[in-house]
Amino acid sequence: MNKLVFILYLVCFGCYILFTRQPDYFDGEKVPAVIHWSVDSLTKRSIPKALYRAGLKNYAIDARYVFRNWAEGDKAEVIYETNAPAKGAVYAWWGYWITWGELVGSVLLIIALFQVAVSVTKNPTPEALIEQLDYKEERKPKYKREDE
Repeated sequence: MNKLVFILYLVCFGCYILFTRQPDYFDGEKVPAVIHWSVDSLTKRSIPKALYRAGLKNYAIDARYVFRNWAEGDKAEVIYETNAPAKGAVYAWWGYWITWGELVGSVLLIIALFQVAVSVTKNPTPEALIEQLDYKEERKPKYKREDE
């Protein structure tokens, strides 16, 4: 049963990931980008930005993400939707496809649901046990006759 639960989890999580990415993977365009460290106007800290060109305009998006380290001049790929090129995202396995919050949330959800399933089926009532022990599968004919 554990294998079935794990396979079902992977299928559901994979479908969720495939169809919920923003910008959309199927409608988005990928372009090369260069990482440039610049000072953020709000925090006055240096942050990595991915610089890319879409059409005739240049864009810069925040390239920070958990466990991702950039150096000045690193090459990256940005995905954006053609109707909103300023809302791009760095196209990478960690940060675009798999996000920290979704991964932790989905693992906690599968653990919680598994615990609920175990607690529901762990201690059946005596009546349910007797019913299961007394159950006899009725014999069904392979073909049903017309006169019955």
